[in-house]
Amino acid sequence: MGETKPAWPYVELSGFDAGFSEEERTIQQGVHRFAAQVMRPLGRELDRMPSENAYAPNSPFWDFHRELQKLGIGPGIEAGVEARAAARLESLVVAELGWGDVGLAVSAGAGEMPIRAAFASGQKELIDMCAGKLGCWAATQPDRGSDGLLLYSQERFPGSKGNVGNLYAKFIGEEIVINGQSSAWVSNGTVAQVALLDIAADYGDGFHDEEGNTFGCNVIVPLDIRGVSRGKPLEKIGKRPLPQGEIYFDNVRVPRRFAVATRDDYPSKHAMAWAHAGTAMSHIATGLARAAYELALSYVNQRVQGGALLADLQLTQYRVGAMGARVEAIKVMARHVAEYTKISPQPHPYFTASGKAYCNSEMFTVVNEALQLFGGVGLTAAYPIEKLLRDARSMQIEDGENHLLFMHYGFLMTRLNRFEAWGQS
Repeated sequence: MGETKPAWPYVELSGFDAGFSEEERTIQQGVHRFAAQVMRPLGRELDRMPSENAYAPNSPFWDFHRELQKLGIGPGIEAGVEARAAARLESLVVAELGWGDVGLAVSAGAGEMPIRAAFASGQKELIDMCAGKLGCWAATQPDRGSDGLLLYSQERFPGSKGNVGNLYAKFIGEEIVINGQSSAWVSNGTVAQVALLDIAADYGDGFHDEEGNTFGCNVIVPLDIRGVSRGKPLEKIGKRPLPQGEIYFDNVRVPRRFAVATRDDYPSKHAMAWAHAGTAMSHIATGLARAAYELALSYVNQRVQGGALLADLQLTQYRVGAMGARVEAIKVMARHVAEYTKISPQPHPYFTASGKAYCNSEMFTVVNEALQLFGGVGLTAAYPIEKLLRDARSMQIEDGENHLLFMHYGFLMTRLNRFEAWGQS
């Protein structure tokens, strides 16, 4: 009898996946084509441009957003979809965008934040204000970055009050008056047409409650009104296709009805906004890890060293195997976080934050090892892996520095054990 060889395993674009519906596969393949044909070329072009030119009205940055609108994967794509299926659909779409270019992927996600908030509010005026416009999410300030992530008074230094920051709102009658500046890390900040502000607020009796927690608000603000100005876009080590920079507010006045979260419902909506952002960053890390892994696989199957392909050397196979396991683990963690956040009766942004930190830290290990397999040529601009390493490094800090996010998750778990008896034997 002849020798029977085992069949190669079934894989999808995203690796060791199975059970996709035809609709899911069609959507994934469509976004993948867009990522390959539009995002990668434009991302590489923008990466090499000085920031003063990269986001000008006639730049490739706007070509990306015009083509993205044609793709039809905006906020409404999950409408009517069961929560578990919506989480998987989200993972397929956002991971493919991350595979294409992480900077442009974040620009796309941040660009939707105001209109997502407008849809959630149900206010037609706000929906119309945001429709067809590029948005941003202004949630950090020069002196209030990670402070904005604190949800519990016990996490602050004893006796201290929550940080108000230098961008804040005052509610006066039927108006909201906004003063100060955002941080330079607001994605799309220098070019956005509308903003979702996530800032401290004074409702007439100060900025703090009796425990020293900061009152806050979410306000949708058009950025073409009097009192709004911008800083210059940052020159950065990585994610250069993503415009980031300050927004300044000088006695900017908007109607009170532009607020989509105020004193009572702000804490829950603030938490869910961070959870949504952290989930998206986990999916984007999934795509970047896979992109670097695929580049490394192709290279080791072409590069001859010592008379043999690198891919035929056992050490290379070990390294590629360890990388591949991480790629799959990152994907699974990101999907788990997305599913839990969508279907849990009580999700929590600190768990989502742990997913972001895990996926991004493991992703960096994969990208760094991928470049190492390229050797010296990986350090040159002739190969795209060096750009991916710079992008990956930026993501270790963006949307919450990883150590800080693990710290929040650790705080949550110690309190669950102490006060809810979770994990007590």
